Amino acid sequence: MSERTQPRIGVVGLGTMGGAMAANLAKAGFPLTAWNRTPGRSHELEALGIDIAATPRALASTADIVLVCVSDTPDVEAVLFGPEGVAEGAAPGSLVIDCSTIDPAGSRRFAARLAEKGIGFVDAPVTGGSEGARNATLAILVGGAPADVERARPVLAAIGRTITHLGPVGSGQAAKAVNQVILAATYLGVAEGLVLALKAGLDPQQVVEALSGGAAQSWVLANRSGRMLANEYPLGFKVALHLKDLGIALDIARESGAVLPIAALVAQLEAGLVATGHGDDDMSALARAIRGLSGLEA
Repeated sequence: MSERTQPRIGVVGLGTMGGAMAANLAKAGFPLTAWNRTPGRSHELEALGIDIAATPRALASTADIVLVCVSDTPDVEAVLFGPEGVAEGAAPGSLVIDCSTIDPAGSRRFAARLAEKGIGFVDAPVTGGSEGARNATLAILVGGAPADVERARPVLAAIGRTITHLGPVGSGQAAKAVNQVILAATYLGVAEGLVLALKAGLDPQQVVEALSGGAAQSWVLANRSGRMLANEYPLGFKVALHLKDLGIALDIARESGAVLPIAALVAQLEAGLVATGHGDDDMSALARAIRGLSGLEA
């Protein structure tokens, strides 16, 4: 497809994930406009030839498809429906793709409000971390009407490797909650295992190498064990954001009657990390909590 026939995309939110998504969309040849609440984050994208809009409304007025990637349900509501929001500028027949991680009920509510204006909506939260966002290898969990999802698919293909349509609006967000619950258990398990290796007097790096060839192998063991052993947690995915995501998962669990003891424990540990000033650390900082409880340096 030539650039002339490519839909014009607007990206709202240029954080760790959204900024990388915008860059990959531009590299894929989509005409692109972006907006971010903090203007300083746009400089790198301007170097790629991406136009920077003054408001979400201005962005939406020139876009066929608006991709949103912000932190939480209230943030999505603000950029869509607040003053100078997307809904004020988007034309009937346009489409919103929300790659944020939010409450599934919020997605359904926002879709209904946009539908009143003739605007489609797809929830498409992603998983794969900052590495996946940079490398366009994200797994994308999608909810929405089939026609809207098919329209979104070429855009999503430029930012991710796998695109799974899981059902109506809200289904992507529910699947993302499942993802975050599984990640909670995996990060905690790796953290506990490495602390046990340290306390038992083993060479923890040798243990990691040995386990990487067996059933304990995981993305977390391969990509985050080094941070846990160094007790240094540069940003990949913030503890505070994962805690927010677990709150969504635990709300779904209460509503559906599911029991999630590990997720509840991880939420308590992460709340402690946030309270002690580590909310902006990568979520591998769960190891910081286990190290502290085990008498290692915190």
